[in-house]
Amino acid sequence: MKSKIFITLFLAVLMAVPIFACEVCKAQQPKVFRGVIHGTGPEGAVDWIILGVSALIVLVTLILSIKFLVKPGEKNPDHIKYIVLDKN
Repeated sequence: MKSKIFITLFLAVLMAVPIFACEVCKAQQPKVFRGVIHGTGPEGAVDWIILGVSALIVLVTLILSIKFLVKPGEKNPDHIKYIVLDKN
């Protein structure tokens, strides 16, 4: 119960913190990232490709990690997890 309260408060504080770009950075950013990030942002086609590939990798990793946490699918009785779960 305490961990749920802590996580909820942590997320509420994290979402309340303003994380926006300064005025100088806003002028140098592409339209998509204007006002969101600091720095110049992606400038060329290669930068956009790198950004897209990295976002795809993060998304696939997130989906697979949630999938295997929710339903791992390991049914082998010799699996190491049964050392902990064994009542003997």
